[in-house]
Amino acid sequence: MATLSAFSPPSWPDPNAAAFLSDPTDTDSNADADDHDPQSPPPNPNLNLHDNTNTFSPPSDLALPASRSPPSLFHLSFNQDQACFAVGTDHGFRIYNCDPFRELFRRDFDNGGGIGVVEMLFRCNILSIVGGGPDPQYPTNKVMIWDDHQGRCIGELSFRSVVRSVRLRRDRIFVVLEQKIFVYNFADLKLLHQIETIANPKGLCAVSQVAGSLVLVCPGLQKGQVRVEHYASKRTKFIMAHDSRLACFALTPDGHLLATASSKGTLIRIFNTLDGSLLQEVRRGADRAEIYSLAFSSTAQWLAVSSDKGTVHVFNLKVNYGSSGNEMRTSSDSNMVTSSSNSSLSFIRGVLPKYFNSEWSVAQFRLLEGSQYLVAFGHQKNTVVILGMDGSFYRCQFDPVNGGEMTQLEYHNFLKPEEAF
Repeated sequence: MATLSAFSPPSWPDPNAAAFLSDPTDTDSNADADDHDPQSPPPNPNLNLHDNTNTFSPPSDLALPASRSPPSLFHLSFNQDQACFAVGTDHGFRIYNCDPFRELFRRDFDNGGGIGVVEMLFRCNILSIVGGGPDPQYPTNKVMIWDDHQGRCIGELSFRSVVRSVRLRRDRIFVVLEQKIFVYNFADLKLLHQIETIANPKGLCAVSQVAGSLVLVCPGLQKGQVRVEHYASKRTKFIMAHDSRLACFALTPDGHLLATASSKGTLIRIFNTLDGSLLQEVRRGADRAEIYSLAFSSTAQWLAVSSDKGTVHVFNLKVNYGSSGNEMRTSSDSNMVTSSSNSSLSFIRGVLPKYFNSEWSVAQFRLLEGSQYLVAFGHQKNTVVILGMDGSFYRCQFDPVNGGEMTQLEYHNFLKPEEAF
């Protein structure tokens, strides 16, 4: 059961106002859903973040960054196009730009301050945040809608259990609980759909971002099962992706391709979400591992994987889009690495175990084993961006022809004091 309440006045920002997030480098600077006021203007999810010369004046419940020990990280995530990333800490939250790397802004709270979820909507001024940690700023069963133009929360969605994650589109809000997902219309926060899932403590959920193609992926009701909701065609597809429980999955922006990993962490499988067919299977390694992150490149030619083994892998996907972009085909580019992606013992395929026939990664980057890292592809060609829960930021480049170890291009620690930027 979800309840909605909005703060007033006003309950929502004026969608016609030029409400943009400020760059700190500038020197001048509980009712039922039916109780929502339909006359109040909704937030504008199409506003863009850009530099301006407005000075941010924090309201009474915020404080400017002060000299203190490095914060504890509770949350780390990329935005929808991997151009930015959000950090939730025991003091508040921060937003960073990936290329070039820099801190865009931070909001530190006086009292409490723990933020366990921060979800951006591309680069607009509206974010969703959930309290977290031992001293949460907001209840962990509420999704707070934050308008950074006003510097305050403008509404909330309340639930009967802890919110595990939130996903945003320009037209939808998805709230993930332990065993249920709620889907809301962004314009008026009307509840549109409820989905039952198997126990989902990680809050696994992925949504497409292309307009007119709304696809939702979440755990099904069985171990290892994925549920795919195609809202445009009103079809539901169930895929038995693994025998073990799901650990991680990722979706292409158009919702056509799905990559999944189980709790074993040895194999990653790529599926066609339209018919549920298995298109490709790649092997991370032989030992069990906890997969933390999966990411497709913008063209779906590459897949990046991070795990607790401390190595980021990049795989060459042989499933590419057709010329129309609406059909998929299996292909193998002769200019790409083949020697490392297939076992040298392939001449006796069918005789040796499946392990020896596996497709392996073409490029790798070594990190500290046991640490948690998220990965995404950079906007520069053949680059990967890696974020660590220890505050590390890496930009690496891989060779699409020869493969092998990636080259580190850049490193930062985003937990260092503001002066370090």
